[in-house]
Amino acid sequence: MIRIQQLQSQIVEPAGLKGQYYEQRPQNKLEWFKNNGWGYKDTKFVLEQDGAVRLTGNKYRFSNQRMMKFKEWAEAKVGIDLSLNCEAQNEIPADTPIINEQFMNAIQGQFNEISFDNAQRILHSHGHTMQEIYELRHGKLARIVDCVVFINSHAQAELLVKLAVEYNVMLTVYGGGTNVTWALQCPKEERRMIVSVDTSRMNHVRWVDRKNMTALVETGVTGKDLEKELSRYGVVCGHEPDSVEFSTLGGWISTRASGMKKNRYGNIEDIILSVKVVTPTGTLSQSLDYPRVSSGPDLNQIVLGSEGTIGIITEAIIKIKAQPEVCKYESILFHNFALGTEFMYKLSRSKVWPASVRLVDNNQFQFGMALKTMPHSKREEFMDKVKKYFITQFMQYDPDQMCLVTVVFEGTKQEVEFQEKKVFELAKFYKGFRAGAENGERGYFLTYMIAYLRDFAMQFQFIAESFETAVGWKNVPAVCENIQRRIVEECSKRGVEKEPFVSFRISQVYDTGATIYVYFGFGYKGIADPVKCYSEIEDAAREEIMKNGGSISHHHGVGKLRKQFMQRQIGDTGIEILKKIKQQIDPKNIFGNQNLI
Repeated sequence: MIRIQQLQSQIVEPAGLKGQYYEQRPQNKLEWFKNNGWGYKDTKFVLEQDGAVRLTGNKYRFSNQRMMKFKEWAEAKVGIDLSLNCEAQNEIPADTPIINEQFMNAIQGQFNEISFDNAQRILHSHGHTMQEIYELRHGKLARIVDCVVFINSHAQAELLVKLAVEYNVMLTVYGGGTNVTWALQCPKEERRMIVSVDTSRMNHVRWVDRKNMTALVETGVTGKDLEKELSRYGVVCGHEPDSVEFSTLGGWISTRASGMKKNRYGNIEDIILSVKVVTPTGTLSQSLDYPRVSSGPDLNQIVLGSEGTIGIITEAIIKIKAQPEVCKYESILFHNFALGTEFMYKLSRSKVWPASVRLVDNNQFQFGMALKTMPHSKREEFMDKVKKYFITQFMQYDPDQMCLVTVVFEGTKQEVEFQEKKVFELAKFYKGFRAGAENGERGYFLTYMIAYLRDFAMQFQFIAESFETAVGWKNVPAVCENIQRRIVEECSKRGVEKEPFVSFRISQVYDTGATIYVYFGFGYKGIADPVKCYSEIEDAAREEIMKNGGSISHHHGVGKLRKQFMQRQIGDTGIEILKKIKQQIDPKNIFGNQNLI
């Protein structure tokens, strides 16, 4: 390539990549990832005999530290009955696979790894919604893939799609498996052989261009491994969703993902310059490594958000940035959620946006406090009491009203100092109190722990999940108020004994609006079909969101969970356009996962 030759002094191609995987963990995901829940096998919350809660393993900063306040908070404030132990089944049932003999004969010897192992088939047939995890723990998946093929190159993707078209085999693409929209669920009525295409072996950074600040990356790489590799060149991608440890670049592209630090690094559509995708009618590969083009409609937009319906995304050229000189956590207390929301709005208008700024309501603030680990010394214990007295008595913050904004500053020393000055000046205007780095870090800790905590609660007949929306600033208060009311009403209608836990977080700011995360859960003791009950309540909450001007999704995508709302989101003509694109690119419905529409 001429361009690469001309910039050879700037482009670095890593040596010895073949067969090298950046994360030093076994290639077989089942060896280190849970088969019926979220995260690492050695990591889970456990309740000890004295009432302490502890996170096992050694993967996180707060691993193996005792949390003495969580049990009391969970029982008193959330209504979890920790005496209702509900163990998961030991073995997850799997149906006999459907085999297309001609296809199997054609692929023999073409791929290094082909698996019919039942555990692998199950792993590749689900994401991480509460409903799916419940089925893994207590039932079975209605339909699972019949075979898993691990591909290690773009050429292998092309060959596999060609053979699938020839022999009429359905393909479903698997990256990190972290989706929360039922996107990986197999259609129950599909009678063709279903093959899961695992992209995790395609996890290489092919080159880094430090002059143009771009990189060519294979899309099976996880966020954690991507940053680890890019750090060798003093650069970052910066895309950091909650699932960054396990989700992949391909998954981010296919769901139009957003990260916690999007203010500095952008959403995925801001990071991607071009993509390469293998479709049943050919490979889409554009020469778009330019600052900007005006050459017709942007075909990247067909791929972004396509959710595995048109092909296998194999490579992407992404923008990169220099590693920040400074990364600093901070936090700000506000007297109530309304003041915190007004601060977030004014911050959006100021254009002085830290890498990440997130507002949590009082329920979520108390949630974070309940996860505080035991003091390491008498002095630390004394200082905690002094801080609490100062905040509640001297500063007159009501423990049942106050909320917290967590902030991450990244950049040069000068950038961070300027942002700090402006952010805290604005916070002071809204009676905010600078609460320090520890609370800011705990906010990030809570983000990574949510799914582990959901699985922990499920042991005690308590089901919970989160969902998100994007909404204009003027509608933020109404959305929160009406979702809260609707969830409580719907739970009451369905015989939920205790009032549900409902919590809100404003996690992203934009010029025109914000992202709202909603967390809710309830004890399902006495509920005949808790999954059906929960799904109906979640759908009702989504109806309320749309009635109050919110979107069906900000960054998790649509999948099959939300596609009943798509017509209201994009209209009849929009639905027809998506259908025509799908029919033109994939006339035999090889990528027949039934996501989106």
